[in-house]
Amino acid sequence: MSTDGVRTDGVSTDGVSTDGVRTDGGPIARQPAVADLEFRHAMVVGKFYPPHAGHHALIEAAAARCARVTVVVAPSRRESIPLDLRVAWLREVHASTGRVRVVGRYDDHPVDYTDPVAWDAHCAVFREAVGPDPVDAVFSSEPYGEELARRFDAVPVCVDVDRRAVPVSGTSVRADPVGHWRWLSPPVRAWFVRRVVVLGAESTGTTTMARALAEHYGTGWVPEYGRELTARKLDRLRRDRPEATVADVTWDRDDFAEVVREQQAAEDAAARSSGPLLICDTDTRATALWEERYLGSTSAEVRAAARRPALYLLTDHRQVPFTDDGLRDGEHLRVWMTGRFRAELATSGVPVVELTGSHRQRLARAVAACDAVLAAGWSLADPLLPPA
Repeated sequence: MSTDGVRTDGVSTDGVSTDGVRTDGGPIARQPAVADLEFRHAMVVGKFYPPHAGHHALIEAAAARCARVTVVVAPSRRESIPLDLRVAWLREVHASTGRVRVVGRYDDHPVDYTDPVAWDAHCAVFREAVGPDPVDAVFSSEPYGEELARRFDAVPVCVDVDRRAVPVSGTSVRADPVGHWRWLSPPVRAWFVRRVVVLGAESTGTTTMARALAEHYGTGWVPEYGRELTARKLDRLRRDRPEATVADVTWDRDDFAEVVREQQAAEDAAARSSGPLLICDTDTRATALWEERYLGSTSAEVRAAARRPALYLLTDHRQVPFTDDGLRDGEHLRVWMTGRFRAELATSGVPVVELTGSHRQRLARAVAACDAVLAAGWSLADPLLPPA
């Protein structure tokens, strides 16, 4: 739990505020019959940089009163979040509504609400995006909503302009994503999540560290799929050979491709419900080294799948006794594996912190490194702004 009462894993206590607006970014409105609707075609325009619960409440308010809603995502090219992602996120969140169409267009025209020429340029972008179907309502939470509606010969509908129902804005989210995590929907959270990978040789405390960090930050962690696959392969082998050990398990290229695929899928799924940090017990670079160990080399497919997390934490083998749990056979290789990890990570372009000493010392060093990742922020580019 953070100091302002917001869970660091991004989960509100019930997902709905006292005024009925969801705090997890999801839609809750029940849609009335089309015959009872007040407007035929509404337009909602914004940068959605990034989409947040206030945007979703605005769109749902429009959908509750309109037979059809066109949402125009119109950022400038200078912004840091790609247009296609914003469109996809909004489509996902509002897919169940059935009345919401989301379109995206870049709008690099200067922002000046006092300049008719600037207004004409922006409206031309919006008209092209909306298409020929006339707009009879413009829903907005911004002061410019009335003028925008006038230019479309539509009714202006203002929703929560003072941000009382949903106290959040795109500006505040960009300035402090962690402090506004509760207002972000799962796909947006997944984009902002900072992934921290813990890796190292066998029995060096990677899983222990991943769990400890997840507990410290109140966030999720992703277990090692390769270990799960090893257990399944050994179990199948023992059906015919009860005396078989993990040393008898064989591996091929397809196995390591499966590990990469499943590990990344689990990581991506966890990122949607994680707090600002997601702790990962291994990743593709680690899988590449295990493939090298068992098959003598690493495939191009596995190498190409490597990602760039925010931080690597390398667990040193020293001062950690080897524990044979039946799924490990590399005690004699721990020194070599630690060296290979160190060399591999040195060329990754990702910050690396080596963890040595007691568990308490390692955890303190890991927490300091993770805190630095969060403190560094996201460095999102400013959008186009009106003259001061």
